[in-house]
Amino acid sequence: MDGHNKILIVDDEKDLCEILQFNLESEGFAIDTAYSGEDALKKDLTKYDLILLDVMMGGMSGFKTANIVRKELNLDVPIIFLTAKSEENDILTGFNVGGDDYIPKPFSIKEVTARIKAILKRGVNHEDPKDIISFKELVVDLVKKSVSISNESISLTRKEFEILVLLMKNRSKYISRQEILNHIWSSDVIVTERNVDVNIARLRKKIGDYGSAIKGRSGYGYCFD
Repeated sequence: MDGHNKILIVDDEKDLCEILQFNLESEGFAIDTAYSGEDALKKDLTKYDLILLDVMMGGMSGFKTANIVRKELNLDVPIIFLTAKSEENDILTGFNVGGDDYIPKPFSIKEVTARIKAILKRGVNHEDPKDIISFKELVVDLVKKSVSISNESISLTRKEFEILVLLMKNRSKYISRQEILNHIWSSDVIVTERNVDVNIARLRKKIGDYGSAIKGRSGYGYCFD
């Protein structure tokens, strides 16, 4: 990995920062640390290739920090959230405020290193994520907004595509109908949870044998597994 890749670690656990810094520097990264969102925002964030950002901090939260980076500073530097929280809603919030990846604590240093290298290698940024999500022969291209199975194109509506992306990005995690509505439909459109069921029924049919991977569970919602 290019030694010029500069990473900012933002976490109020100093011991964790030191462990991450030691291991990532041994991988050839240049590391800076900040122990709060407020301290991170005082730095020149344009010089970093990636930010590791803890969600639950004593002062400003990681989500709030990321929102400022995206909306006020208008920066597309990749952000990986680190957090002890693993609820589906928190993961959705992380992606909604512009996160590129989400690693629940406790994690292995090897996993963090692998995620960092993967994001830097594909050049992911918030505005133009050059990304492919796949499951066996089902391939979703986030740039071309296309879906294919065994190299054959599958025609989906925008809502069906967005639901599939949401479920595949959160593999094996149940997402409630209300969370899907909040994520996919704009707040000024009046829709019901039945709209989610109808779209998922159509989506399952269109992706054929892979439709069985979209599982529904009463009281929990849907997951892709």
